[in-house]
Amino acid sequence: MMPQAHIPVLLNEAIEALQVEPGGRYVDCTVGEGGHAAAILEKGGQLLGIDIDPQAIEVARARFLPYGEMAILINKSFEDLEQICSELGFHPVCGILFDLGVSSLQLTNTRRGFSFQYDAPLNMRFSPSGELTAAAIVNTFPEEELAHIIGMYGEEHRSRQIARSIVANRPLSTTLELATVVRRAVGLRGKIHPATKTFQALRIAVNQELERLKSALKQAVHILDLRGRLVVLSFHSLEDRLVKEHLRRESQDCICPPGTPVCVCGHKATLKLVTKKVITPSPAEILANPRSRSAKMRVAERI
Repeated sequence: MMPQAHIPVLLNEAIEALQVEPGGRYVDCTVGEGGHAAAILEKGGQLLGIDIDPQAIEVARARFLPYGEMAILINKSFEDLEQICSELGFHPVCGILFDLGVSSLQLTNTRRGFSFQYDAPLNMRFSPSGELTAAAIVNTFPEEELAHIIGMYGEEHRSRQIARSIVANRPLSTTLELATVVRRAVGLRGKIHPATKTFQALRIAVNQELERLKSALKQAVHILDLRGRLVVLSFHSLEDRLVKEHLRRESQDCICPPGTPVCVCGHKATLKLVTKKVITPSPAEILANPRSRSAKMRVAERI
């Protein structure tokens, strides 16, 4: 079966939000297969593409050969955003983009273990140099910790039941083995496979996704130029909630607890919300690309 090509989500909306101008500097913190990055380059922007996945960087490098020095690609985690930009002298920048979705390149690679559509080792690492794997979590973590991870990162209310079943069936070595154990533990309900949330939780835990995102968002404001745009596309509620709270916090002067008579925090707003309401794909985009259905985009501007 041929791998499904990755279709960039909310492409026009993201490029419009970034306000790409010829010669401007833009950072794509999750360059992936280069969909959004290509649109930036086509409009004449200078691109710094970052991705923790070396396979993604290889694909993007081949795609962007015609752009020469207009495209710089770095195989690192975006949690090193400020350091990368400093070392390259790539700052201040006109825009920063985070597309937090898992790419088709990762989902359809039968060796990576991101999907239970293929029988693969329980890996789930974005970077092959990462120390923690899904197999290590599934086979060595205590039941209580497993339940916590599945409940917190997967927002799975049957997390204890699933964790108990996983521990009872150890060792598990492949994606299909794990998916089968979860299905037997909770049964089939509705159209969504019962292992979906468990797989999401393990992927987030393996790659420390929320911790790295929180760190990168804090750094973004330090490299954005005045009126530079920060655009974030998220694909599940935990990411979106984190982004929403960060942008709301950084768009306020005072963040003292309610009822504090005099401001003592000294906090000053660094961002202005460009879109107060979250941007979501149109029905037409969802029909053309079902994977876009859960996408949410938020935009802020450096002040």
